[in-house]
Amino acid sequence: MSLKHSLEGLLDRGEAELKNFTEGHHVPSIPQSSKPAPPVSTSSKPSSSSSQPYWQPNFHSSIPVSQYFQHECGQHGWGNNEAQNYTEATTNSFHTSDHKLVLRAVVNSLAPANETKYTSARLISHQKLGRQRGCLVATLSPPCASGVWPAFWLLPSQPFTWPNDGEVDIMETWNGDCVNHSCLHWGHYNGEDWNKHRVKETHMPNIGQPQGHVYAFAWQQPEDGQGGQAVWYIDGQPVMKSSIPEGTRRMEDWKVIINVAMGGNVCQGRLPADGEYHLVVHELKLCEEPAGGWHTFERDWNAAPEGHPM
Repeated sequence: MSLKHSLEGLLDRGEAELKNFTEGHHVPSIPQSSKPAPPVSTSSKPSSSSSQPYWQPNFHSSIPVSQYFQHECGQHGWGNNEAQNYTEATTNSFHTSDHKLVLRAVVNSLAPANETKYTSARLISHQKLGRQRGCLVATLSPPCASGVWPAFWLLPSQPFTWPNDGEVDIMETWNGDCVNHSCLHWGHYNGEDWNKHRVKETHMPNIGQPQGHVYAFAWQQPEDGQGGQAVWYIDGQPVMKSSIPEGTRRMEDWKVIINVAMGGNVCQGRLPADGEYHLVVHELKLCEEPAGGWHTFERDWNAAPEGHPM
């Protein structure tokens, strides 16, 4: 028999044996524990903007925080009789090995020096919003405890006049109340300026969850930078809207601020217990448009509630 015929005979016998085996045996299914997990419902996981970012800091542990942010330092009450000393020390702000930015407030009430009893970080982005319209997006896990006041907010670049040039608060919570306060301020806290503050409270029992929540602020203004519209979002849902007040600084000139304050007027004089309190920034970016584009922004503008006066 030729080599070719021998090989063909072997192949025929092999195919016949394989057919007999598979017909007489059941192929086992993949164990349930080995199957891919079902997709998580979009309602239970944060949704970030899919728009291409024009600024997104890299939180790699080898990169200093100062590459993207200025540290504002000092212990002078910060206008609210706050207790913390803001430092540029790496114990108070740093990047982690899994690419997170962490602001760490540290309380050591037994420290011999007053400036080391309450230490924290206050960061201001080198980057401005830089656009007539856009969307700022951050995924955050803030601390939630008595006497602690974490915030993610915006102020015009210096020099500026507070409050006339404006202030935007995107994420802030205090005293462990598990409430986020979306705010717009452009007036003093007096009777005359009672209508120059807008706020919307969002109750968030899991505000500090490890995976974070997505906070966003989208704005659009005409070319002269006067007036316009703004919408605040949490996990993709519009929670507040406001017209941008005439006379405030044009939005493209504003910068991002992230900080953890302690004590003071807002916390009603309460001071936190000894320990560490972490504000974790999982992601931060500036995008050309909000998730869903500007047509979605228009829909959200029509649907979102106005903030109420404080």
